[in-house]
Amino acid sequence: MRSLLFGLLAVLALSAHAQGIRYTAEYPTIGYADRPTHNAIARLQERINRGELKLEFREPRGYLDSVLKALGIDPGSQTLVYSKTSLQLDLISGGTPRAIFFDDDTYVAWIPRTRFLEIATMDGVVGPVFYTLSNTSPDEIRIDRETSRCLTCHDTWGMTGGGVPTFLFLSTLVDEQGESLTGQPGASTSDRTSIRERWAGWYVTGEPTKQTHLGNILVEPDADTSTPESLSPGNADSVKAYFDASAYLTDKSDIVALLVFEHQAYVGNLITRANYKSRTLLDRNGLEASSKALSWAEVPAPLQKQMKAMLEPLVQALFFVGAAPVESEIRSSSGFDRWFESRGPRDRSGRSLRELDLRVQVFRHPLSYLIYSEAFAGLPAFAKEYVHRRIEDVLSGREQAPAYAHISADERRTLREILVATKPEFAASEAAWKTLPSP
Repeated sequence: MRSLLFGLLAVLALSAHAQGIRYTAEYPTIGYADRPTHNAIARLQERINRGELKLEFREPRGYLDSVLKALGIDPGSQTLVYSKTSLQLDLISGGTPRAIFFDDDTYVAWIPRTRFLEIATMDGVVGPVFYTLSNTSPDEIRIDRETSRCLTCHDTWGMTGGGVPTFLFLSTLVDEQGESLTGQPGASTSDRTSIRERWAGWYVTGEPTKQTHLGNILVEPDADTSTPESLSPGNADSVKAYFDASAYLTDKSDIVALLVFEHQAYVGNLITRANYKSRTLLDRNGLEASSKALSWAEVPAPLQKQMKAMLEPLVQALFFVGAAPVESEIRSSSGFDRWFESRGPRDRSGRSLRELDLRVQVFRHPLSYLIYSEAFAGLPAFAKEYVHRRIEDVLSGREQAPAYAHISADERRTLREILVATKPEFAASEAAWKTLPSP
């Protein structure tokens, strides 16, 4: 199986450079091949170049600890994946999983004996960008942009054209060596995926719960996988039950961190698609030069119809339309939940879109905190205006479609109060939107 996977990666690699060229050809207005500057890693590199920051190399993890500290990423965000889905798949197994740490926009991955840290981050202009940081010598600090190797997989349509760079979160049934039991790379999961079908190929820790999932499954290659949920032992308090975790930052792969990771990868990908497709559509109609200042009303009516088809899925994702319910109360054991909730912003009553529920749904309030993200802020003005006005439609009660029936009148009022208090751009425009028809 490994030889087949290596062969597939080799074939993809032959065309990898064309991926960057294809982005340039298909989305010239995006400038993906240019040096991205609106992201956390670009800012980290600038601090290093100015001498404001010096990363420290310490065994057994090299630069990992120092990078996480510099980025402000909590070690409790650690999630552990043991499916061979990485540039360094030869290092990954059930005994040496890949550790991924993250905040709202940046993901840092480390594996024992790794030659480099793998880093993905959301750029406010060009979407997901990928980097590697050499992790073999204390004398070398080199952050390299990856414009080919990572994109062989991190693209919504692979090499077939029409795709955009994307974050991946896969559920893959594997054996103890991390080899796929089905011969396939796995299924992408999102908020809408039943939790019963998530996290195959991932360790899952947290307090015991009756919530069924596919985490912590390590079986022989010839095992019967017709009912995979029956193979899962459920949550573990610590991954020490499965392998020697002494080299890792923690012995957790937190269930709440996994839920949040999936959500923001899903919404982030929809933001990227909306950004690429809407800007490119305007460019093809000779309007891209003015698109940053273009209002929704200034977008020609024929284009508005096409824009709605790209932006409406993002609106629904921000409101958790179709999100799978939590079937049994879930609790963190790594402290990730407290760290995540503490990051705000909050209104005067202490309410925040980052508050977690974890009893019947993941988040307490049905509107995503990613409305504050740098990626969302990077959308063209007309696209943000459309999304903001659609949010206002829902919160005001003008939008009564069944898709939004999960949001009560009281919750709509609460969400509006939180947004007005914490998102100035929304607050400043709210009064004007009340006089306008729905987009």
